[in-house]
Amino acid sequence: MALRADWIAGERARGMMVLNTADQENHMTTATLSLTSFITQPKGPAGFDIGSRTRIIVALVGITLTSLTVIALTRGALGFAPSHPNIRELAIALHVTTVLPAIPLGAYLLLAPKGGKRHKQLGKLWIGLMLTTATSAIFIQTGGGFSFIHIFIPMTFWASYKVIKTARNGDMVGHKKEIMSLYLGALTIPGIVAFALPGRLMNVWLFW
Repeated sequence: MALRADWIAGERARGMMVLNTADQENHMTTATLSLTSFITQPKGPAGFDIGSRTRIIVALVGITLTSLTVIALTRGALGFAPSHPNIRELAIALHVTTVLPAIPLGAYLLLAPKGGKRHKQLGKLWIGLMLTTATSAIFIQTGGGFSFIHIFIPMTFWASYKVIKTARNGDMVGHKKEIMSLYLGALTIPGIVAFALPGRLMNVWLFW
């Protein structure tokens, strides 16, 4: 009888383990489906939705640039990367400080539901970060002068103005166009250049 009781208890324990494993797998599947839906399914007012492919591109850009920036800054802060004299310049410190949250926040705004109070508040914050980033870039001059990358400064100012204007006028098609040009143009391209060009702060701290 004791052996049978032990066998029954063991079977019950194994059954509970199977149920717990299945429950965990269901939670993981649900979380995966939710994340996939968040990235690929358009959410927003008519005219503002971006297609599934564009959403995937935005998500990849946001995740990649954010991850690279965090890794570079962590290596620099912990002393794993060579010291860089530019970090002592106020303009560069301000530029890095504002661009770091602007990357994931911009991606979130493009992927998350739109039109609500939160979207509007976070949108204003993001525009503020972008304008501060562009303004600080004016004072970052390699070799004592402007470079080709500075062309994105007036682009950022103009696109930010258009983003606000189209939103206030209810022009969601124009609003989407300006937001995409800001994120994938004025933010992403300089970000890639910052990591790709040898000698720049992000390049040194990430690869050296």
